[in-house]
Amino acid sequence: MEQKAAIFLIAKEAVSPAGKPLMLEKVMFCPVLEWMGEVLAASGIGRVFVACEKEWEEEIRACLPQMELTVATENQEEAKDKFLEEVGSCMMFERPALPFHGQIGEFSTFKELMDASLYCRDDILKHHVMNGVAVIDPGNTYIDPRASIDPSATILPGTIIRGRSVIGPGCEIGPNSMITDCVVGENTVVNHSQMNGSTVGSNVRIGPFAYVRPGCHVADGAKIGDFVELKNSTIGEKTSVAHLTYIGDSDVGAGVNFGCGTVTTNYDGDKKYRCTIGDRSFIGCNTNLIAPVTVGEGAYIAAGTTVTREVPADSLAIGRADQVVKEGWAAKRRAIKHSKY
Repeated sequence: MEQKAAIFLIAKEAVSPAGKPLMLEKVMFCPVLEWMGEVLAASGIGRVFVACEKEWEEEIRACLPQMELTVATENQEEAKDKFLEEVGSCMMFERPALPFHGQIGEFSTFKELMDASLYCRDDILKHHVMNGVAVIDPGNTYIDPRASIDPSATILPGTIIRGRSVIGPGCEIGPNSMITDCVVGENTVVNHSQMNGSTVGSNVRIGPFAYVRPGCHVADGAKIGDFVELKNSTIGEKTSVAHLTYIGDSDVGAGVNFGCGTVTTNYDGDKKYRCTIGDRSFIGCNTNLIAPVTVGEGAYIAAGTTVTREVPADSLAIGRADQVVKEGWAAKRRAIKHSKY
């Protein structure tokens, strides 16, 4: 009979040194149980029974969202027998199991599980290379089994791709970049940077040394340059954030140019506030935008300005002290200083 169900028995004694069930420990960034669920679902298994302690039930359910799941935390033998009566033939796992070298291997200890991670890494990389992905240095590349990479992408050394990240056609990721749970569009470059829980469009340039935090959407053709941090923000098409800038809790339009050293000051110590920056606006160097504030379309912000109220469209905002020049002051200072010796 075709096997369409599986049973996982998560024993109290099968735990890592940290006290966590081995089934829930991560290998290549993915919990073992979630990885096995993906493998089983791909083979046509849709029903799963798990016997475990109550404290782990929520985490187990999170690992198997695609399954018709039965979790037993009490009367486990009775519940298992009832499940077997319903499904008939069934796969059973009493120890952690991982797919590698075309087979499913079971493990008894945490060390065995960690030792197997390198074999699993190699299998994942081989899968992507066979599909056409250019992995330049397999010995220095780590890819989560849940990640999806288009065959025309290039992965440079030192790259880590985690979670359910999706890397689009023609992308170049790395060197030394980490992407976690992100969707990356076509022909985008991520260089020496970290990205988390965000969506990036096509033909975008990220880095070097950029940090994209969760909740961001970067539209097509944008540039996020060196030492730029984004957080919970939308960046419009062809907007340039070239360097040394923090954009948090902001909605930025298309074609905006940010000068070096711009900061959206979104937090007052109690609450977070948003900034809105209109299309084609120009934000000068060393600008502070004190949220909540709106900058209209096509507006200019002079360098060194602190913006505390709305800037209308197509206007110029200047918020800095007038320059004072005291002629001869430096020469007098030197003369006084040298007269002491």
